Amino acid sequence: MVDSVLNVPQAESLEVSPDLCNMFLEFFNTKVSNIRAGIILPSSDPSTYVCCSAIFRDFEPVSLQFLNELVSQSKPSGSPLDSIPPKLFKEVFPSVAQTVLSIINSSLAAGVVPAVFKHATVQPVLKKPSLDSAVLANFRPISKMPYISKLLEKVVYLQLDDFLSQHQILEVFQSGFRPLHSTESALLRVSNDIPLANDDGDYVVLVLLDLTAAFDTVDHSILICRLQNSVGIQGTALDWFKSYLAERTMYVSLGGFESTSTQVSYGVPHGSVLGPLLFSLYLLPLGSILRKHGISFHLYADDSQIYLPLKKKKDLSMKQLLSCLQDVKDWLALSFLSFNENKTEVLFFGPSDFSEPSQVDLGPLTNFLKTNVSNLGFKLDSHFKLDQQINSGEVKLLSSSPTCQGKTFFNSCTF
Repeated sequence: MVDSVLNVPQAESLEVSPDLCNMFLEFFNTKVSNIRAGIILPSSDPSTYVCCSAIFRDFEPVSLQFLNELVSQSKPSGSPLDSIPPKLFKEVFPSVAQTVLSIINSSLAAGVVPAVFKHATVQPVLKKPSLDSAVLANFRPISKMPYISKLLEKVVYLQLDDFLSQHQILEVFQSGFRPLHSTESALLRVSNDIPLANDDGDYVVLVLLDLTAAFDTVDHSILICRLQNSVGIQGTALDWFKSYLAERTMYVSLGGFESTSTQVSYGVPHGSVLGPLLFSLYLLPLGSILRKHGISFHLYADDSQIYLPLKKKKDLSMKQLLSCLQDVKDWLALSFLSFNENKTEVLFFGPSDFSEPSQVDLGPLTNFLKTNVSNLGFKLDSHFKLDQQINSGEVKLLSSSPTCQGKTFFNSCTF
């Protein structure tokens, strides 16, 4: 009852029909094609190549006991294509457990993902509840995958995540889709470093970057290369990921109506188990660019917080930051990720006697200068007064974490 009140169907104002489903399908496909077609590729790669010394060749077969525990802990969510509803499937699982175990272990051993596991039911979801549901551009595609395919992905995720943690491969300043990390951890670090720099008499420029449909434009060939070279995945494990990304299909479903099916040539699916982790691995080279320029940063998925302390008594030229941002833009283009310049925002922070950023030439960044921004859902202003956040009634206590004890919580972030 409560769910029906709080979660009103988001496409209710549209006249649901097969034609509408096909319109959504065409819109999602055309959007990705246009984004990729509009990207101008630079002549060189500004990132620094780092080859992973660790190797991940094979997945370990799982036991029946492990699979039973995985099923008992999993949410009963799947796809309309499931022959048995996930909730019922969990109840009858003991009678089919051996068959499911065989399917999963065979996939891991052969490095092949069954085609039926790669067919997604896409449901359009409004990006924000306040947006007009009559405008297709206000929706994002959320993929619903078959329940057994999610079990298979979870097995792969757990083994890959264990390898990544053991060899410290993940970007340390990426808070998206990681245990014990969140928007709060990303905000804590940045909101700690900036006041510390101001206390030392430095100015700080914070640049917030935004990408357009980042999950949807991921290039599969580039992703495979990064999994192989930057992560160290080889052998049967690499074959499995090649199979996972190849020949994916989807259709749009709304209100009991369906579109035709189409092949998915790019992207990692929203709503999948592996999609967020694969996207984080896709972004791995980005950190090398920011470190090369000595720029501080913290990422949350595709949201980038990039900031640079400027010494008060030194040349306050923006060359260092602008050069870095150009390299970032070039690298994003090479990765078929579209930098959304219209949503770029810049905040300028100064010491206690600071009034206006006129003392520093921000160059082309002046056009993006704001006095207030919404950063990962937190309302931030250039004087750290936080009035808008407090008045909004959505107070987030950045010092609420028990591990946040004064200035020692974060190390300086100037590499």
